[in-house]
Amino acid sequence: QVHLAESGGGLVQAGGSLRLSCALSDRTFSMKRRAWFRQAPGKERELVTSINLSGRTYYTDSVKGRFTISIDNAKRTVDLQMNSLKPEDTAIYYCAADPAVIGDYDYWGQGTQVTVSS
Repeated sequence: QVHLAESGGGLVQAGGSLRLSCALSDRTFSMKRRAWFRQAPGKERELVTSINLSGRTYYTDSVKGRFTISIDNAKRTVDLQMNSLKPEDTAIYYCAADPAVIGDYDYWGQGTQVTVSS
């Protein structure tokens, strides 16, 4: 069964921190790629960060040094620690997973809202 469920979104002031968590079913937890995307109002969805089974990570330039993706094997979650948040980080954040090493992500969570006030 494929299951992804995000939690941890909310409202925070600029400069603050939030931690998002994505609970994964056994099948999705073992997929080769896990990622966080976001979609701001009026903008296209963008890849924020990803991590593969070997632990290799990718970060989009705008979040480098501020966001950290990690895997919690005990809890079977993919977490996103977001520090030094900016108003432009405001978006719906989605967790995604895919069994392939490249290509589009096929499995998605329902999303969680992150709002950063100035």
